[in-house]
Amino acid sequence: MSPRRYNPDRRRDVLLERINLDITDAVAHSLREDLGGEVDANNDISAQLLPQDARSHAVVITREDGVFCGKRWVEEVFIQLAGDDVNITWHVADGDAVKADQPLFELEGPSRILLTGERTALNFVQTLSGVASVVRRYVDLLAGTKTQLLDTRKTLPGLRTALKYAVLCGGGANHRLGLFDAFLIKENHIIASGSIRQAVEKAFWLHPDVPVEVEVETLDELEQALKAGPISLCSITSPPT
Repeated sequence: MSPRRYNPDRRRDVLLERINLDITDAVAHSLREDLGGEVDANNDISAQLLPQDARSHAVVITREDGVFCGKRWVEEVFIQLAGDDVNITWHVADGDAVKADQPLFELEGPSRILLTGERTALNFVQTLSGVASVVRRYVDLLAGTKTQLLDTRKTLPGLRTALKYAVLCGGGANHRLGLFDAFLIKENHIIASGSIRQAVEKAFWLHPDVPVEVEVETLDELEQALKAGPISLCSITSPPT
C-alpha cells in the first residue's frame, strides 16, 4: 500500500504505541482532580470515616447491554492509588459485548482505596464503553457493505487516544490521530494556497510519505482533487443538488 494512502492498520499501531503513556497521564490527572492536586488517597476525607485496616470486596455490574471498554484505565487507577494492594478479577475484555446485569469485574482491597478510586474508574469505563457501544451499533448497521466507519479529532480534551481506542473496541477505525500524521486540506488551506492542486502539490513536497486528504464541497472540487494526485480520501461536506 502506498504510504500516502489511508492505512487503518498503521494508524491503529501508532495509537497503541502512544496509549500507554496517555493512560498513565489521564488517570493521574483525573485522580488529582479528586484529591486536591496530588495523587494521595489520604486526601479523601470521606474515606477516612472507614477503619484504616478494613478491606472490602466489590462487584461491578453493567446496567444495560453494550460493548465493554476501559480495562487498563481501571487497573491504572488502583495501581496509582495502592500499588498491588488491590486485586482485580476480570470477567470481560475490551471489545466484548455485554448484557444488562452482567458482572464486569471484581475488586478486593483496602476499603478506603476502593471508595477513593471507584468513581474515577467508573468514569473511564462508562465513557469508553459508551463510545464503543454506539460505534458497534453503527458498525452493525453497515455490515455487508464496503463502508468503513472512521472517527474524528472531535474528542474530549485529554482523552484523544482513549476515545479512539474505544472506537477500535466498537469495531470502527481510526482516522488521523492529530495534526501531525496526515494532511487534511480544507477550505481555508485551499484559499491560502491558491487552488486544490497547489495545496496538494505542496503537501506532497513537504511530506512525501504522509497521507493527503482533501475536503471538498462540490463535484467540481472533487474532480480537481482527484486530478491533483494520489489523494487518500475526499470528503463531500454537502450533498450535490
